[in-house]
Amino acid sequence: MAGGRADAVAVAQAGGDGALPQRGHRERDHGTVGEFLSWCCLQGWVPPTLVNALSRPKYLRFLPAGFDAGEDGQHRTVMARTIKFRVAVPGYEWLSDEEIGVLLGLARHARDVFLIQLLAETGMRIGEALGLRRQDMHLLPDSRVLNCRHEGPHVHVRRRLNANGAFAKARQPRAIPVERDTIEAYSHYQYERDEVSEAASIDLVFVNLFHPPLGEPMKYDNAHELFCRLAERAGFRARPHMMRHSAITRMRRAGVDRRVVQEIAGHGPCTTYAGARDAGKRRSRFA
Repeated sequence: MAGGRADAVAVAQAGGDGALPQRGHRERDHGTVGEFLSWCCLQGWVPPTLVNALSRPKYLRFLPAGFDAGEDGQHRTVMARTIKFRVAVPGYEWLSDEEIGVLLGLARHARDVFLIQLLAETGMRIGEALGLRRQDMHLLPDSRVLNCRHEGPHVHVRRRLNANGAFAKARQPRAIPVERDTIEAYSHYQYERDEVSEAASIDLVFVNLFHPPLGEPMKYDNAHELFCRLAERAGFRARPHMMRHSAITRMRRAGVDRRVVQEIAGHGPCTTYAGARDAGKRRSRFA
């Protein structure tokens, strides 16, 4: 048994020259190693705690095509791998300005145009966008009448508990400057929203306008399905988080200061460019 255990450890620890294989090969390697360690556990060569640490329960928010979730959704929770891997080709996906323009042209409703425009300009996460309240939309040139010290049109991102499950990942609140296209898209959306009486009492910005339950806050599933439909019509892959990558990529390629990008994206402290430096942040970004 000692010899077999030594062989198992040698195989598990074996490595090549450090080159990273492609994603598909890496996933197969992970599956093979996981099954191998499970077999080693049955032989008593590795402790059960090691094998148990290789996976954890995960709730499937978006179901793969043909997946049977069960009558009560009992199959939506599966065991997912805990080990992440690096790949030779990074999985960072973003869209060009032309591709974003295509999505905007394909959007059939003012609400959807505003959502795309907002994500593409601000780089906020989809959870942050769906968690926006009307009181967060400070789109006047001067917001002091709203008791807000930030200069110029901007949108506030705050971490809250929301009825639609939307959640801001960043713990620190931040204000993101916006330009005319986003302001105009929001204005057009307000006209569309005002036609649905059920939405009048809802404080969240994004609501259901075209399918029941009318007026209820828009959820992750709705946004995901929207982008899937747009991607199918556009003929290229498009997901909400790709809009965030696109905004950040655009800012970095335009030479925007790294600290400004971090603050806008919610990746770092929101003190360096806050308050009195709002004008400088706006000039740095939109110059």
